[in-house]
Order: sequence, then structure tokens, then C-alpha cells
Amino acid sequence: MAPNDQPSTSASNRVQIKVCGLTRAAEARRCIEAGVDAIGLVFYPPSPRSVLTLQAAEIAAAVSERAVTVGVFVDETYETIIRCAEDCRLQAVQLHGQESPALVRRLRRHNLTVIKTLFHSRKPFFKAAADYDASAFLLECGRGRLPGGNAAAWPWQDAGTVGRDKPIILAGGLTPANVSTAIRLGLPDAVDVSSGVESVPGRKNQTQINAFIQAVAAGDNPAATRRVF
Repeated sequence: MAPNDQPSTSASNRVQIKVCGLTRAAEARRCIEAGVDAIGLVFYPPSPRSVLTLQAAEIAAAVSERAVTVGVFVDETYETIIRCAEDCRLQAVQLHGQESPALVRRLRRHNLTVIKTLFHSRKPFFKAAADYDASAFLLECGRGRLPGGNAAAWPWQDAGTVGRDKPIILAGGLTPANVSTAIRLGLPDAVDVSSGVESVPGRKNQTQINAFIQAVAAGDNPAATRRVF
């Protein structure tokens, strides 16, 4: 989705799926073959799922033209984000820290989908959505040592407090066992999973991914007409 585009609609009303924290090209390909809409590459060294630029470029090339590749950044500079986006041919960036509305506006001038993360348990809270001209919002718990990837669930129904003029991505503690419930409560346009489909941090379990995709279909949101990816 280009930065100035309106969110597109789809008659299928299917909740989209992003698998985040991929570290291997083969696993990324299997995710896409299973029906995942987007993959996330983490550019945050403290994370156990962090990737280097060359590694990320290899993964992105493996799924080129088949899915949206999202770079995940935490309080990174504009210059670094743009450089990574160009080197890895990212179609989207996810800002998972305390980034300013000005940075979001600046990034949207490029041909990028800009996703801003808002948090249930720390700043920026959900109510800050009005401050950001993002392409979409990812709603996360915000508890734990890392900005994301702490497998912490939260009251997903509170996603309804965020204005719905932009697409909503639900994240935080999602697994094959609870994502159907999370969708029914939070009514998102997309869901984002990482640790909930892993064998160990950074290694995705294909059986769990398949189960997650099936569970998303079971809990589908009939109002999810806005496409994020």
C-alpha cells in the first residue's frame, strides 16, 4: 500500500496474517506458501530475532513479489530506516518504539507502508493514534523487557478504543490456541504473530504456523475489509 493510498477493500473480508521475526529464507518461503500475507524482519540488535542487512536482504529476495516484507525498527534514525528499506527492498516499515509523528510523516513520503505500534501498557498508548498519520496501527501489549516479542497477552477487546479510520493489526501473545478469540474480541484487519509459532526464538515451526492460519480463518472478522499488506 503506497503511503498516500486509502486502505483498499476486499470482498473476502479475510483477516490478514503477518509472521514476524523470521531469520531464515527457507522458513519465510514456507510461510508464504502456507498463505501468510507479510513477513517481518527485525532490525533491533537486542532482540533474539534480529537480522543483519545482508541476512534480511536474502530473506526478502526469497519472498519477492509474493508477500509484503516489513522491516521492524525501534527508535531508529530516519537515515538508517531508509537505508535498510532500500538495501533490503522493504515494502513496509514498522516503528515499534517511541517514534515521533514527524518521523512517520517523513517516512510516508517514500513509497512505503508505515505501521506505527501503539501499546496497551506503556507510551505511546492507544489514544495517541490521533497524533500519527500512519498507514496502519499495530496494537501491542507493551509489557516486558523488549519492546515486542514478550509473548504477553492483553485485553484484546480494548482495541476498540482506537479509531477505525486506519487499519488495525492485533499483536501480543497470539498463538494458534487463542487467535480466534482475539479476533472476535479485537476485530482487527490483520494479526501479527512471532513467538506464538516458534520452536525457539527466531525459528518458526511450520506445524504451528499452519495451525495459526487455520485458527485465523475460524475467528475471521466479517468487518475486516481494509487491507494492510
